[in-house]
Amino acid sequence: MTGTLYIVATPIGNLSDLTPRAAETFAQADFIAAEDTRVTLKLLNHLGLKKPMVSYYEHNLAERGEEILARIEAGESCAMCSDAGMPAISDPGELLVRDAHRRGIRVVPVPAASASVTALAVSGLPTGRFVFEGFLPMNRRTRAKHLEELKGETRTVIFYEAPHKLRATLDDLAGAFGDERALTVCRELTKLHEEIWPATIGEARARYAEEPPRGEFVLVMAGAEPPAEPELTLEEAAAKARQWADEGEPLAAAAKRAAAGTPFSKSEVYKAALEL
Repeated sequence: MTGTLYIVATPIGNLSDLTPRAAETFAQADFIAAEDTRVTLKLLNHLGLKKPMVSYYEHNLAERGEEILARIEAGESCAMCSDAGMPAISDPGELLVRDAHRRGIRVVPVPAASASVTALAVSGLPTGRFVFEGFLPMNRRTRAKHLEELKGETRTVIFYEAPHKLRATLDDLAGAFGDERALTVCRELTKLHEEIWPATIGEARARYAEEPPRGEFVLVMAGAEPPAEPELTLEEAAAKARQWADEGEPLAAAAKRAAAGTPFSKSEVYKAALEL
């Protein structure tokens, strides 16, 4: 009987955030697929567990992915984890999940913390609609093209960044979106030196020009202002009122509704609608 691939979230910093279900899944799994076995070993030691592990990362996933899936198809259960947070999110494990589905292997999520959603929740920026961009491309031309495509994005945008690349990324964000764009800098989430700083891109650039960036960063950036609705002319507002009146609404009520948000009064729209 085919086994199961468990996608297990691990703490993004504070080990106390590990869920009881995640600990139980690690204990019951036949083996663990880990992004970095050294990092996962520390977590297993914290839990008092000893488990066989297979390392998987971007450059060995084709070979190791086949090994992992073959073992699952032979009946073993595997707990897949990344170094921190939810596996397969901005993580090569997404390919393992894809291939597991293609081969009919049962995939079970064991969710918990994710740095992107955690940062969004405390950013103070709109959370109803957002875009997760992860790490920007390293190639300069590809990065510039990527940022150009985001210029009209009105949803909140989330980026990941490493400390040694933060200054260059902030400069690139300023070039694409301007220094005044709101940006919440989340650093070392759930760790001892956690910091959540609502600022602007320009303020973040100024700070980190003087202060060496330390720790892992999640940058939550406000989206662009949506384009303003074109203002109706008096004739267009009157035509709307006339249309609603023809559909059965009293003309006075239709004129009031059509005048809302325009520089025209209800009586002006009403009079113009009568003349149509």
